[in-house]
Amino acid sequence: MTAAARLAALDAMPALDLCSHAETALAALVDVMNQETTLLRAGHLREAGKLTPDKARLAQDYVTLARTIQRQSARLAAEAPEALTRLRSGHESLATQMAENLRVLATAKTVTEDVLTDVARMVGQQNRTRTYGTGGQVSADPAASARGLAINRAL
Repeated sequence: MTAAARLAALDAMPALDLCSHAETALAALVDVMNQETTLLRAGHLREAGKLTPDKARLAQDYVTLARTIQRQSARLAAEAPEALTRLRSGHESLATQMAENLRVLATAKTVTEDVLTDVARMVGQQNRTRTYGTGGQVSADPAASARGLAINRAL
């Protein structure tokens, strides 16, 4: 089935069925984001990372349904106003969950960078030259402080 055929099928779906599919996708997306946020808060980064494929798939499904609902909003408002109201409320909970998830991700990223910076600083201090230079001071090459460590900012 082509993408155009899938979109046409969604557009032709009965109002209550379309809203029901969207509510199910929305609830699943909010649930997986909540699980990810909980794992990140607990410091379980690997386990949280395992949720990424599911989260991406659910987000794609929800966006497809949300765009269909936008295209069909006049019809849905006439045929299923209560379901449309529930969807709007659910979308607000998704926005809240996403904001919390982003805050936790930003905190995890900052903590990780701080830890790696501290480790690099400590490694650099251990590699510092232990002899005196011409001015009677122990010379230190600041460029050598992070030798062998890298920070992946793609988190």
